[in-house]
Amino acid sequence: QVELVESGGGLVQAGGSLRLSCAVAGRPYSSHVLGWFRQPPGKEREFVAAIRWSNGLTYYADSVKGRFTISKDRPNNTVYLQMNSLYPEDTAVYYCNRGTTPGDPGRFWGQGVQVTVSS
Repeated sequence: QVELVESGGGLVQAGGSLRLSCAVAGRPYSSHVLGWFRQPPGKEREFVAAIRWSNGLTYYADSVKGRFTISKDRPNNTVYLQMNSLYPEDTAVYYCNRGTTPGDPGRFWGQGVQVTVSS
């Protein structure tokens, strides 16, 4: 059974920072990709960032490049999303996902955390 548990969401002012965590119960295999997706209010879910569990190779949506950093902690089976220079348009529910292809979500999702950026 795979369980993904996100934490770290909240309310922040524009220009501020937040760090999201995703604890993965059920150790990922080397073929897995752990990713973050988000769903802004009234919009479709979209890809944010991903990291290969095997070698740490990272992938980002153009909208977050240079501002967000995804990383992993292998011993603790945790993935992080450091979000800096936040904009109001980053407001969304952020979801952790385990799949095998960057940007293409697998079937395992976390419950989501709310990130709200005020202007």
